[in-house]
Amino acid sequence: MKLSLEKHINNDFPFIKGKKLLVAISGGIDSVVLAHLLHGLGYEIFLAHCNFKLRGEASNLDEDFVKELGKELNVITFVKKFDTKEYAEKQKLSIQLAARELRYQWFSEIRKEHQLGYLVTGHHADDNLETFLINMSRGTGLEGLTGIPKQNKEIIRPLLPFSREEILAYAKNNQIAWREDASNSEIKYIRNRIRHQVIPVLKEINPNLLNSFSRTIAHLEESSAIIAEKVKEITPQILLKVGDEVRIDIEKVLKLSSPKAYLYALLKTYNFTEWDNVFDLLTAQSGKQIRSKTHVLLKDRAFLILKSRHEIAKGKQKFIIEKGITTVDEPIRLHIEIMDKKQSESKNYALVNKNLVTFPMILRKREDGDFFYPTGMFGKKKVSKFFKDEKLSQFQKDETWLLCNANNEIIWIVGMRQDRRFLPTSTTENFLKISI
Repeated sequence: MKLSLEKHINNDFPFIKGKKLLVAISGGIDSVVLAHLLHGLGYEIFLAHCNFKLRGEASNLDEDFVKELGKELNVITFVKKFDTKEYAEKQKLSIQLAARELRYQWFSEIRKEHQLGYLVTGHHADDNLETFLINMSRGTGLEGLTGIPKQNKEIIRPLLPFSREEILAYAKNNQIAWREDASNSEIKYIRNRIRHQVIPVLKEINPNLLNSFSRTIAHLEESSAIIAEKVKEITPQILLKVGDEVRIDIEKVLKLSSPKAYLYALLKTYNFTEWDNVFDLLTAQSGKQIRSKTHVLLKDRAFLILKSRHEIAKGKQKFIIEKGITTVDEPIRLHIEIMDKKQSESKNYALVNKNLVTFPMILRKREDGDFFYPTGMFGKKKVSKFFKDEKLSQFQKDETWLLCNANNEIIWIVGMRQDRRFLPTSTTENFLKISI
């Protein structure tokens, strides 16, 4: 080998020294070699094995092998069984994606619970090439062509520069036993078809395929770094964070040399997948939105506004304010006090005739059919029409709180306009001042 596995780990991953490491172990040659390597180098390791219950007795034998390995190395071993097929059906995922989600969720839980430094996986150069070819066959951007990263936050992959053949030689030279996964030879999975039917042909054409591939990956990573640098440079010019929203200036995006590419770079971490639809949002009518599993992207006049679905969902609750309460901390901070002297009007507080208030008051979001009697106007007005006239974005509408009587009559559109029915009169001796 050009560089021993031991030297590579010590040279390229100095930051893991002294850290507790969780090793993802299947029982296959790559993860077993990795466990032996790290243990032999003196790292404090923990093993984690997933039994996905997909291969009958073979899955149980893999589990038994890993438990025995843990005893041999005298390290703590975590094992968990998953009903992978049931999870895949419920989440509408392929078996491979379901297994991936289950294992990484569990690995993360173990790391947090036991305060472990890094998750270490046995991915190697052949895995990287297979991933590259899978992504290319499905259609991908530059990110999908740069392969598997040697480090992704808390996940590290020390074997990535080495081929399956080199790892096999190391195992044989050091008399390391492992389990063969019979499903690796089944060509019903796309990865196995590429492994057994595509890569051998490519290696016939170019016996140095993995070396050539490594050079290609290095060039692509350099190009990716240049792009990342440019995106970082222009981001402050087109992106503005306002509270829990991210606003993207549409006009400035459209003036860029490749608006679609920049938009992808800005939004790729928010789990959007339909990039044509995201790009079309730049020229869509206001109010149109695209949803990912974690975020909503809204077209609002001159901006695309991004917001977490979790933040939006939080606003669907109702909050009760009992009589005698003077301070409210959730969902917004309000202060309630009794006053005997009228003050000038302000959007930051409401002045309310306390004799007309029925407790408990309610803090809630708008509902269909809501109306109120705005101060400074005659008659009543639908809240939806009021929001439209105020030119609020969809997210601003969803964020605005209504303070209501116990019978659901609107007292105050918080921070915007009072209902005149609850205003103190000239004869009101004491009234409530409700401040943001």
